[in-house]
Amino acid sequence: MRWLLDQLLRELTAERAGADFAADQLAQLMFVQVLRAYLADADALPAGRLRALADERIAPALRLMHADPGRPWQLEELARAAAMSRTTFSERFRAVAGVPPLTYLLDWRMSLARRALRDGETSVSALAQRVGYTSESAFSNAF
Repeated sequence: MRWLLDQLLRELTAERAGADFAADQLAQLMFVQVLRAYLADADALPAGRLRALADERIAPALRLMHADPGRPWQLEELARAAAMSRTTFSERFRAVAGVPPLTYLLDWRMSLARRALRDGETSVSALAQRVGYTSESAFSNAF
């Protein structure tokens, strides 16, 4: 970490070609290192999304949900990805994420939908399908 900070300061004070770009990249790398250090003690984190992402047992299921939020995920599939029974998976997920797995998935879908609607990315009907709803009206009711 010290080396990164030294390099960042060097680039910020340098008047060489590419110094701004190098400083941006070093700052991003420093952010990643700080975040990793923060997440290293996942048990000390409060229940929530960050703690769930840092949990080695739950993370595989989260990656599946994040990669394909529109898929009709079943608890058994997610538990299998985490190499746990459904009961153990549900209990652990709730302990680290603060909510049950399928509630988390619904919250994740709604978060993606809010962002897409705010940014004007797509139509409501296309968005409904992307986040796992079979119709625009079902999506509107859930939203």
